[in-house]
Amino acid sequence: MERYGGGPIVICDYDTAWPRMFAAERQRLRHALGTLVIALEHVGSTAVPGLAAKPIIDVLVGVRSLHDARTSSLEPMQKLGYTYMAEYESWLPEEMLFRKGISGRWTHHVHIAEPSGARWEEFILIRDYLRKHPEVARAYGDLKKGLATRFGEDIAGFRSAKGPFLRELMAKARADT
Repeated sequence: MERYGGGPIVICDYDTAWPRMFAAERQRLRHALGTLVIALEHVGSTAVPGLAAKPIIDVLVGVRSLHDARTSSLEPMQKLGYTYMAEYESWLPEEMLFRKGISGRWTHHVHIAEPSGARWEEFILIRDYLRKHPEVARAYGDLKKGLATRFGEDIAGFRSAKGPFLRELMAKARADT
């Protein structure tokens, strides 16, 4: 079992502070990563007004070249307090994942990817679809709350159990564009 760390998975009701937290981190990231950055997006559940979420701000950083990012982003990200999660590359080959905060109490996740990649599209399509369809966002929030109770610290089980809902959502989002 892949453990969440720091205790059970917690899903919170939407917090109006999340967009401000993103805006502040966006500035820090833009300054630290400089010309490497071509886009910065607030993604994940904290980017959808009204959606219950793990209280972790997800930032999607667009770069021209993931190869270049692998050689030039590690040091500036560490200076901002981020830890590179290299072990996630085996199942997230199109991105670099960084976490900020202590285990299980992360405050931010940064996903560095090329905007032309499938992973980028997935983040944006899901966010935008949920923003346009508050009833679907509510259902997703309810699902996550139930799964958090069911899976406790088992984050892999939690992610896997969300899969069917997210695949269906992605199909609807693609059809909606």
